[in-house]
Amino acid sequence: MQITFLGTSSGVPTRSRNVSSVALRLPQRAELWLFDCGEGTQHQIMRSELKISQLSRIFITHMHGDHIFGLMGLLATCGLAGNVERIDIYGPPGLNDYIHSASRYSHTHFSYPIKVHAIRPGVIYEDEDFTVSCGNLHHRIPAFGYRVAEKDRSGRFDVEKAKALQIPAGRIYGQLKRGETVTLDDGRVIDGTQLCGPTEIGRKIAYCTDTIYCDGAVELAHDVDVLIHEATFAHQDADMAFQRLHSTTTMAAQTALAAGAHRLIMSHFSPRYAPGNTLELKDLLKEARAIFPRTDMAHDFMIHEVPRRREVELTKVGV
Repeated sequence: MQITFLGTSSGVPTRSRNVSSVALRLPQRAELWLFDCGEGTQHQIMRSELKISQLSRIFITHMHGDHIFGLMGLLATCGLAGNVERIDIYGPPGLNDYIHSASRYSHTHFSYPIKVHAIRPGVIYEDEDFTVSCGNLHHRIPAFGYRVAEKDRSGRFDVEKAKALQIPAGRIYGQLKRGETVTLDDGRVIDGTQLCGPTEIGRKIAYCTDTIYCDGAVELAHDVDVLIHEATFAHQDADMAFQRLHSTTTMAAQTALAAGAHRLIMSHFSPRYAPGNTLELKDLLKEARAIFPRTDMAHDFMIHEVPRRREVELTKVGV
């Protein structure tokens, strides 16, 4: 589970930061999921190690241009050179009309299936490995945050122990690997959990932008391994943040703290904090860390590997 930041600026791009887009790479299933698609996102993907051909799902938070202006270009490229099989797109009401209108007026025809899902708070996608849910944020127009939760998996199956118990191989092994209880032909009852190592806790991430501090973001970020949260403004510019319904660094940190998140990665920074100005991004990082020490600041093409909870615990104790 690998996060790549493709755009970390707010509103407009800068020389070093593009507008909003975050990619979630799922190597175990050769899939790429995208969260928001600001102008130039396809160029950012091409400059990264990501493969457009693996793109299967796009999640849009809201209909402001810096989050959707790159969508049509990316979809067109996927049809011309991307070799994608199908793309499911999730977002607020109006997204489907936007895509169809842009396609009609630009005479863009897709050579692969596209399905647009109008979302409401709750679970919007689920398969055998992941559950994706969304919730309302507090912005000037309807906006949603997303939560991706990997399902827990049974620990490593001890084949040698199963052989020692003279359990016949085959379908029964699969049941035991899933932690099920099985009755053998000889009458013995075998508890699969006794043959498996510790349960692998599924990883969880939350993506919350654009919003001020709100209960919806806290709920989405509950106990996540990584919270990606906008931090458009410094704390001293809180009045401006409330006027524009964007977060300050301290709002992002307070969300992570209240949610019990394990790590906060801030993004969506205003260009006003560029190097040489009175306040710089390094000052914003200090503000957030004063409240939530496990805070990082995203930059374009930054890659973050989301470790499993067990790996994190071992790291903490120095194993």
